[in-house]
Amino acid sequence: MELLLNIVIYLPLFGALLLLIIRQDDWVRWTSLLITMATFVLSLPLLLQFDISLTGTAQYMTVGEPFLGDWDVKYMVGLDGLSMLLFMLTTFMAPIVVLSSWSSIKKHVAGFFSMLLILQTGSLGVFAALDLFMFYIFFELTQIPMFFLIGIWGGTDRIYATVKFFIYTLVGWLLMLVALIYVGFAAGNMVNDGVFTTDWRLLTSPEFQLGLVEQTWLFLAFGFAFCIKVPIFPFHSWLPLAHTEAPTAGSVVLAAIALKMGTYAILRYLIPLFPNAAIAFAPMFAVLGVIGIIYGALVAMVQKDVKKLVAYSSISHLGFVVLGMFAFNTIGAQGAIIQMVNHGLSTGALFIIVGMLYERRHSRMIADFGGIAKMMPVLTVMFMIAMLASIGLPGLNGFVGEFLILVGSFNSVVLGSYWYAVFAAVGVILAAGYMLWMFQRVMFGPITHEENKKLTDINAREIGLLVPIMIFIVWIGIRPTDFTRYSEAQVTWMLEDTQTRADAIAHNAHSTELPAWALKLYDVTPQVASYMESDHEEGATTAITAASGNSEVNRRENEENGL
Repeated sequence: MELLLNIVIYLPLFGALLLLIIRQDDWVRWTSLLITMATFVLSLPLLLQFDISLTGTAQYMTVGEPFLGDWDVKYMVGLDGLSMLLFMLTTFMAPIVVLSSWSSIKKHVAGFFSMLLILQTGSLGVFAALDLFMFYIFFELTQIPMFFLIGIWGGTDRIYATVKFFIYTLVGWLLMLVALIYVGFAAGNMVNDGVFTTDWRLLTSPEFQLGLVEQTWLFLAFGFAFCIKVPIFPFHSWLPLAHTEAPTAGSVVLAAIALKMGTYAILRYLIPLFPNAAIAFAPMFAVLGVIGIIYGALVAMVQKDVKKLVAYSSISHLGFVVLGMFAFNTIGAQGAIIQMVNHGLSTGALFIIVGMLYERRHSRMIADFGGIAKMMPVLTVMFMIAMLASIGLPGLNGFVGEFLILVGSFNSVVLGSYWYAVFAAVGVILAAGYMLWMFQRVMFGPITHEENKKLTDINAREIGLLVPIMIFIVWIGIRPTDFTRYSEAQVTWMLEDTQTRADAIAHNAHSTELPAWALKLYDVTPQVASYMESDHEEGATTAITAASGNSEVNRRENEENGL
């Protein structure tokens, strides 16, 4: 299975190289489809044989030798509960993305599909990497094809959108690189005999304990990069433009896969590496998430361009993911993970449908449509399902993620207030408003433009690429546990481990050694550990409860020591 994981990761890259020697455009398309379909089929055994009860380590691990001289930086990949669903989402969406570009891309066809395949390998590597430096390399690999996808095959403002996307990403990730190097040296001194290391197993070991001041600056550096990638308000301004100018395939990949790298990185790296800082800054991130939810919804409501409306809805939906992660309980984190998948499916479907409308009408302006449900009944049904999933209708996938996040944030001990959930719920109401209003104006009413009378319904290829997404939208909505079970044990273990290490660092902290701002930011008394109590909601396991008990023991010890 270790070999199979590596084949799945690098098969698209092999396909991209193969496309360079194929001359005919039709053969390029069919080869791309064959490669992405084979990648998806080969990934299924990884899902079917995944042990959902195994925590604290990855499965199907491949560990190579160090390749940067004396530094302990090595090729290391594997999958666990945090990454499995996103890894499978990437392999699932790839052939759909290829099919969505079948007839719309007419220039540099081989180059376009090569970029898509390289992007898939980079994305799979991001979700499978277990070495922090390898994660960085894979992430940078995804930026190159996305740069060209927008810059060459994008809309009229594609150059401006590409430059803005590149600058935002570059600034954030160069800052993260500096912080990554610091973490590598610090980990080497603490847990690897002075040898620089980015091995995830060592970075999450109990012996690796960064001080509170170090955590603060490193958390902000890593967090800044991840906030840009999500993106979190107010680092979002590159996203609507990139979505609008990107070709349909670029928008789908950006929404379904690329944005999840930021939220995944927060859950995988930001919170476990810097537990005390994550706790201290959790209310701030929750506030930014709620602002993003409401801001994205309000701006989406006034958009005249359908694609731009969907782009701003992404900011709103990803605000829910951020809120769920920083609730610091199992149900909130579970909601965040499944919402990442949900957003990839429903928003990906919406971008595909907008692309189908644009191919026929050569316009994305809402005012140019109206009454086309009569001409396109099959597309109308697909559009309706994706739209209702996006606004969180019960019985569809969007409801599951948003409900878990709202419950998790409502009962969060870290956030300490139910108002986060209350204001986030306002975003759900606003989403229903702008989505239903847009759908009504585009699909129903009288036909006021003669061009709309000539529109044709979607063909067999287009139906075929939308139906699998609709199946999963309904499946997750009806039986969410078929999907959440893959991550529950790992999420619970991660919260327990993060809380235990936060408790240990707080216990060892001495207030006399901290600057004034750190004393104000952190509670270095034993109360720090109590912030990460277990959630008492149904579905939580006993591991976090046990960790809370450990916190109580540490609390007594500190009182006896006079701290």
